[in-house]
Amino acid sequence: MIRFLVDKNFNGKIVRGLRAREADVDIVRVQDTELYGAHDTAVLKWAAAEDRILLTHDIETMTKYAVEFIEQGIPMAGVILVRDTLPIATVIDDLQAILGASEAHEWENRIDFLPI
Repeated sequence: MIRFLVDKNFNGKIVRGLRAREADVDIVRVQDTELYGAHDTAVLKWAAAEDRILLTHDIETMTKYAVEFIEQGIPMAGVILVRDTLPIATVIDDLQAILGASEAHEWENRIDFLPI
């Protein structure tokens, strides 16, 4: 089962829209955890420990840290980078496709951009 963690600045309309379409989606917001205000590397480590794919708009810094994790062999559940200029409906469609057509292990140690 795919589980998501959304970064602190991730668009809440996307989260609400995904929940409306997929009632059983397992999605947690960083601000609802002890991670709120934590460094990006702590967020990545927590997501890995909880087997949660990170959804983020933070393309510059989160990409940098995710690449470092991969280069150092630090496990990650995966990172999906979402440009904040993409239409909300497109992002929700892509996330639904990910939920319906893939398994969590397929995203391990990957950094991907939407649209897929």
